[in-house]
Amino acid sequence: MAKSQQSFSKNEKEKKRLKKREDKRKKMEARKAEAKESGKKGIEFAYVDHFGNLTDTPPDPSQKTVIDAEDIDVSVPKTLESDREAFDPVRKGTVSFFDTSKGFGFIVDSENQEKYFCHVSGLIDEITEGNLVSFELEKGMKGMNAVKVTLVK
Repeated sequence: MAKSQQSFSKNEKEKKRLKKREDKRKKMEARKAEAKESGKKGIEFAYVDHFGNLTDTPPDPSQKTVIDAEDIDVSVPKTLESDREAFDPVRKGTVSFFDTSKGFGFIVDSENQEKYFCHVSGLIDEITEGNLVSFELEKGMKGMNAVKVTLVK
C-alpha cells in the first residue's frame, strides 16, 4: 500500500493557510457590517489646500493658479560673481580650548560664535588657548572641523 503524498507538515501548512483566508473574510464582513451601521460610505478623501495643509473640503477652483512647465527650474541656481566674492572660505576665530597632550581643541568662530573641533593634524602653526587664528572648515565624522589653522598676526 502506497503512502499519501502529503506529509504532516504540509497538512498543517494547508490548514493554517485556509484559517488565515477564513479570518480575513470574517474581518472584511465585520468591516462591511460596521460601515452599514455607522452610515459611512467607503474611504473618505483628504484634500490639500493652497497652503499645503490637509483638509476634508475640496479646494476652491476660483483660487487655482496656472503655472507653465517652462517656468519651473529643476536645477541648482547659477552662482553669480558677486556671490563668490561674498563667500570667503577662510574664517577667523579664537581658540577656546586646546589640549596639546591629547592633540585636539575647539575654536569659536568670530562671525557666528559656533564652536568647531580642531585636531593637531589640521594645524599649520602651534596654538594655545586665547590665540586669534584663521582656519577653513571641512566636513568630519561628527560635524564641521577646523583645518589649515594658522595664527593671525
